[in-house]
Amino acid sequence: MWPDMELAVMKGVRPHLAGVRVTDEVPVKVETLLPVVVVRIAGGADDRISDTVTVDTESFGADRASMWQLAERVRSAVHALAATMAGGVVIDTVDTESRPVEVPYGNPALRRAIATYRLTTRARTDA
Repeated sequence: MWPDMELAVMKGVRPHLAGVRVTDEVPVKVETLLPVVVVRIAGGADDRISDTVTVDTESFGADRASMWQLAERVRSAVHALAATMAGGVVIDTVDTESRPVEVPYGNPALRRAIATYRLTTRARTDA
C-alpha cells in the first residue's frame, strides 16, 4: 500500500515553517491568512518497491519579498525531508524539479510562487 504523500509532506514541513499555515488547498480569503503554503501531489510513478511522487508547493505572501522568502523557506523544508520519516513515511530522496517561480494568482493582495519537487519513498508494509 502506498502512503498519503500529501499528508506526509504537510506534516514533515510544518516543524520547519513556524507561523505558516500549511494546507492541501487554498483557503477561502487566503489574503487574510498569510503566510500560506499549499501542498499538492502533481503526479508520480512506482516500480512496486519505490514510489516517486511529484509534489507542487504554492507559497503565498503579501508582497514580492515575503513571497520569495517563504518560497525559499519551503524549499529548505522540503529538502530537509530527505533521509527522514515524515508523517510516518520514510522519505529517501528529495530533488527539485522546478525551483520556485512566481505565478500570478489574480488577487492584488497577494503574490504566489510555485515549485515542484520529486520525492522517493517506499511502499508501506502494514499487515
